[in-house]
Amino acid sequence: MGLPERQIRIVRAAAELHDVGKINTPRAVLHKPGRLTEIELGLIELHPVDGAEIVSTLGDPELTAMVRHHHERLDGSGYPDRLEATEIPLGARIIAVADTFDAITSTRPYRAAKSDREALAILAEESGVRLDPVGVTAFCDCYADRQDRPLWNPTRRAVTQLDARVAIGPR
Repeated sequence: MGLPERQIRIVRAAAELHDVGKINTPRAVLHKPGRLTEIELGLIELHPVDGAEIVSTLGDPELTAMVRHHHERLDGSGYPDRLEATEIPLGARIIAVADTFDAITSTRPYRAAKSDREALAILAEESGVRLDPVGVTAFCDCYADRQDRPLWNPTRRAVTQLDARVAIGPR
């Protein structure tokens, strides 16, 4: 993606901290085995705001914005602020791609994990609609490059791909 080293460092930090606001979400809601009520969904949707408040103490507005907006979607369907397209910070759009892949491929109390192949197909469907197409392409390239290696946190994989792209330039 050709991002400057400073921005890569901020995206990496935001990716590591993006769900810190869940510390304020009741465990019963986070681990509920069934469908969430509107009230419970509202509690979940507070975690980016809570996380941004926590992260704001670090004094980096760019980092704070990435944490706050990692659930925003290009079409305006995300939360907490219903931002659209380029209103969403680039780092938040990058994190959203990796976080979506992680959510799809993780077992949840209410559903089984989907395969990596299914998750990649969903990312492709969401590319340009809800998810940043450049971020999806970078993530998929990273995934393809690392298939033969042990899987590890997809957020870290995506940020590592950004590091590689800065070092060697775009393909």
